[in-house]
Amino acid sequence: MRALAFDDLQLFARVADLGTLSAVARERDVPVSQVSRALARIEAACGARLVHRSTHGLSLSAEGETLLDYARRMLGTLDELEGEFAASSREAVGVVRMAASTVVAHYLLVPGLPGLAERHPRLRVELEVGDRLVDMARDGIDLAIRTATSLPDTVVARQIGTLGRALYAAPAFVARHGLPRRVEDLPACPLVTNNAVPMLNQWPFQVKGKAVRFAAEGQWRTNDTNMAARLVLQGLGIGRLASLVGDELVRQGRLVPVLPALVDRQPVPMYAVTAGARHRLPKIRACIDWWAEWVAQLQQPQAQRA
Repeated sequence: MRALAFDDLQLFARVADLGTLSAVARERDVPVSQVSRALARIEAACGARLVHRSTHGLSLSAEGETLLDYARRMLGTLDELEGEFAASSREAVGVVRMAASTVVAHYLLVPGLPGLAERHPRLRVELEVGDRLVDMARDGIDLAIRTATSLPDTVVARQIGTLGRALYAAPAFVARHGLPRRVEDLPACPLVTNNAVPMLNQWPFQVKGKAVRFAAEGQWRTNDTNMAARLVLQGLGIGRLASLVGDELVRQGRLVPVLPALVDRQPVPMYAVTAGARHRLPKIRACIDWWAEWVAQLQQPQAQRA
């Protein structure tokens, strides 16, 4: 077996992660033929067929699975080595690929980017935005913002805040419909719900010390958390939104809280998540430090922020 370069190992791992040569080519911004030739060179160096091609995509041979296992371990070691040498540097330089839900990206990350750019002008950020849970290895994500009560042992996570949910409506909605006074009033109100994550439509309350759950049936439904916020802001209905978003919009006068004394916000930790040893890289560490600081500012009581 001839020696393989680290770039060959990285390319092979991305072929295994993404499942098609065209996806790897798009990610690297090169022709598919170039990726195909690189894969052929890797197979020639190994003296074995590593990938089976079919109309459904690519699958690894037994030899391919063996190479992938070694490649991941070697690339992980390279990340650790890079982190060791970079740890002495305080300058954050390079590209960080971040993943977040649409509503967190729109209302939390984007407003904080000017401050990050001012502090670290040589840093570049690519945002992967969507409500699906990304596979950090497959999608090439350096840093993800996630909310969870627990996380797998395969990631490194730092808590940067908490995220609860509460009910909100726009002033225009209140002018037309008024506000409900009891949980029992909600079925008569236009509601905004999520048609992709049914759990988000189970609205929790604490009524006279007892847990009450209301199954919301939305007149307006969407599969996108940012779109749900937009529908509520438009005055179309009452919606259950992330409180980090909703409370800021209340401070701006764009939303009003609904049944605030009864809503159970059920806050959960919000984490900045990295895979492997990449959290030691200055560019990753700089982002984590900034988002922890930024979220802390947003979650301060208004009197302290003034």
